[in-house]
Amino acid sequence: MRVLIVEDEPHLAEAVRDGLRLEAIAADIAGDGHTALELLSVNSYDLAVLDRDIPGPSGDEVARHIVASGSGLPILMLTAAGRIDDKASGFGLGADDYLTKPFDLRELVLRLRALDRRRGTGRPPVHEIAGLRLDPFRREVLREGRHVALTRKQFAVLEVLVAAGGGVVGAEELLERAWDENANPFTNAVRITVSALRKRLGEPWIITTVPGVGYRIEGGDGG
Repeated sequence: MRVLIVEDEPHLAEAVRDGLRLEAIAADIAGDGHTALELLSVNSYDLAVLDRDIPGPSGDEVARHIVASGSGLPILMLTAAGRIDDKASGFGLGADDYLTKPFDLRELVLRLRALDRRRGTGRPPVHEIAGLRLDPFRREVLREGRHVALTRKQFAVLEVLVAAGGGVVGAEELLERAWDENANPFTNAVRITVSALRKRLGEPWIITTVPGVGYRIEGGDGG
């Protein structure tokens, strides 16, 4: 999962980003509306965490832009305002959820996971494919009933591959979905991470390399 954090308080934004990374969620930060709109135009995000009170364009304007784009990008409003009228106006702009500062990072993660699951149009919260069972809420992976310990990045990559249901996922897409904007597009991090992930999952290998295309879970619906 990749999230855009739109927040003008640097310490809070960085704390949220670092906390999400511990949950295998990649996150980019925009400290103002202009940066947020620029990042939205060049990157694909699964969710947006949006503070309403940011340097212009305001958070409300960014929310309107997201809704008008038709992308269906879920928005979680993050603000110090806790009055019912403020929440009502936020939902009226198109927000899908609302969290008032100060907040517990664990609650934010749970809300983001719930929004992502809801966006999946019937996608179950626990994924099962080719003998794998992946639970994104517990960050737990089982293979044929055996627990598999993964690093945060390995889990993030596996989550993208499993969600593809056996379809091929390109290295570029993996880099976009499991890493943040600071990732070097010419890095071999994807190849190294997939190789290490294969070893963690054990034999027989179920992650197949499709030469010149990408990677897929062998035994899924896509093949």
